[in-house]
Amino acid sequence: MYDVVLLTLGSERDAPGGACGSGGCCGAAPQEGAGPADACATDGATADACAPADGATADGRCDTPRVPVLACADALTARGARVEAVTARSDAEIDEVLARFDGPPRPDGLTWPDPDSKARLVVASASDAQLRAVVRRLVRRYAPPPSRRPDDLPGNRTVPDLPPIGVLPLDPARSTTHRDLAAQLGLPRDPAAVAAAVLDGTPRRLDLLRNDGGSVTLDGALLGAADDNGRPLHWRGRVEVDDAVLSNGDDPLLACAIGNAGGYARLDDVALLGNPDPTDGLVEVAVAVPVVTRSALGRKRVRLEVRRARGRAVAVLPREGKVPFLDDGAEGELSRKRSWWTEPGAWAVWAS
Repeated sequence: MYDVVLLTLGSERDAPGGACGSGGCCGAAPQEGAGPADACATDGATADACAPADGATADGRCDTPRVPVLACADALTARGARVEAVTARSDAEIDEVLARFDGPPRPDGLTWPDPDSKARLVVASASDAQLRAVVRRLVRRYAPPPSRRPDDLPGNRTVPDLPPIGVLPLDPARSTTHRDLAAQLGLPRDPAAVAAAVLDGTPRRLDLLRNDGGSVTLDGALLGAADDNGRPLHWRGRVEVDDAVLSNGDDPLLACAIGNAGGYARLDDVALLGNPDPTDGLVEVAVAVPVVTRSALGRKRVRLEVRRARGRAVAVLPREGKVPFLDDGAEGELSRKRSWWTEPGAWAVWAS
């Protein structure tokens, strides 16, 4: 018999004390350039993800779980699982849930996940940013300090195998138009099918992107901005992937896509990324550069040149001002160098 925790993320405004504070909203800390009030939209979740769920009272507190959570709980219970539904409104409350997946004490004193745990974790996710908030806390919990790196940690990783997660999308109706990570991975969206995958399925291990800002990326990031009419704005920055330089900082860039999976593979009608694969241990990166050419009659034409590279790590250094970005759907601004690197097979989902 399995013990299953159905974890839903709530906003700080649902908790006593009110607005988002230093602990962040929806289990996340604000990213660079974000103040406390921006936390919901920068690291943990989008504004929609922080909105009250079904069953919320007039003051915004969530008194009852959303319908997909109840349906998944019923399906799990019908199969004999012991189910507990938890709504976490802070990092500390997420950490209380994750502590249940700790392994036995180690001689080196490190906190390590239990590979033989009979517990299962299901994250009821209103957005990829909410799912990322949970994975981020897993990394914070189990990543050892560099000075205490154990011998049993894979040489190409900074974290051990994180406990598998069952993903319960809270908005199945959007699956045909919104390619969230669950849709890209072909994961079940029906609550009963999610329950079956958690109890009968196998862990599907996936690559994880960590960054030197202290967060993680599951799907990808898109750097760039548009004006009020939707036209992309030029920005400049140095972009390098391992030893390959896609831009030295002199070129005007329209966009830079960093892909672990394919959520940011296209920008309107432009294919940025080729075929990003969250299981190949590599990150795919592309920059879109407008190039001016002249026809035989001397007329100027602008074509979009897409430069791509794949590697283990990518670094982006803005040359002027702040560059807006989306990272797993969460908004932020980049004003100094940021590096992402791959952690092959570091996290996992329950798949049927």
